[in-house]
Amino acid sequence: MNTILPTTIVGSLPKPSWLAEPETIFSPWKLQSDALVEGKQDALRIAVQDQLQRGIEIISDGEQTRQHFVTTFIEHLSGVDFEQRETVRIRNRYDASVPTVVGAVSREKPVFVDDAKFLRQQTDHPIKWALPGPMTMIDTLYDRHYKNREKLAWEFATILNQEARELEAAGIDIIQFDEPAFNVFHDEMKDWGIATLERAAEGLHAETAVHICYGYGIKANNDWKKTLGSEWRQYEDSFPLLQRSTIDIISLECHHSHVPMDLLELIRGKKVMLGAIDVASDTIETPEEVAATLRNALEFVDADKLIPSTNCGMAPMPRSVAREKLSALTAGADIVRVEITAARP
Repeated sequence: MNTILPTTIVGSLPKPSWLAEPETIFSPWKLQSDALVEGKQDALRIAVQDQLQRGIEIISDGEQTRQHFVTTFIEHLSGVDFEQRETVRIRNRYDASVPTVVGAVSREKPVFVDDAKFLRQQTDHPIKWALPGPMTMIDTLYDRHYKNREKLAWEFATILNQEARELEAAGIDIIQFDEPAFNVFHDEMKDWGIATLERAAEGLHAETAVHICYGYGIKANNDWKKTLGSEWRQYEDSFPLLQRSTIDIISLECHHSHVPMDLLELIRGKKVMLGAIDVASDTIETPEEVAATLRNALEFVDADKLIPSTNCGMAPMPRSVAREKLSALTAGADIVRVEITAARP
């Protein structure tokens, strides 16, 4: 594996049409019982092969065994009733029907560990697993029990830490926490969001990452982005705090966003998983476009700390588009890798 600019994806890849409805982020399964278990494993195996064939170096499961990056984890916890549903505003952007917290939340058994073990069997490359972050979890629920966002976040952080430790034991090399809520709830992020994230990552020997983006390429998110103006400076709030945190890798949306590149200076010293592939458009980036994004980032990130990636998950995309975007990511990283190597004495 290349030690300079190792490529990866943030989270999801599109699911096969025989497993779930294509190009949606929360599609019901088309299979049931044992056939569903087998189908999920087949899809995970395909996702791994797609990444390997396209030159991706840090491999993930493509979230093939879960419907949604937050809800699937919550489904396995006690204290949450999926029959009692309420409509809430998700990240101040759109309304959604969500389950209700009706009692003390707890994790009775591992959620993703068997899937992680299966992923580990598929490749000898480094592997990464994504979990929802505490703040993003509480933003995807109606809380009738704790009635306190911070208290519920601390409870989830403890549960996430239990899961993360078992994922590490299953062979996961990088554990990523998805916290898009950090780009919205800035005061809470400062008051307790970073602290609960660190609690979720406490005691891990695997590398830890936090992914903060502007959302999947769906209409509600794209419409919100249009209101943010010519410069997106939300990272200005989180980056200084994360630079001082225990988290190893900061993952951010970059290509085709309006995030000023010099904000990366605020996380100098951390590894940076840089979004060089747009997930809000089906247009395939050229290798040179990817290379240009990476070159710009290298003004603020040391080469041995830059991990080229996608902006966010690619679940809503056609599979063929996602595959071509993976190829573009690899090809662009190859261009810059050669340049870095040639420039060294």
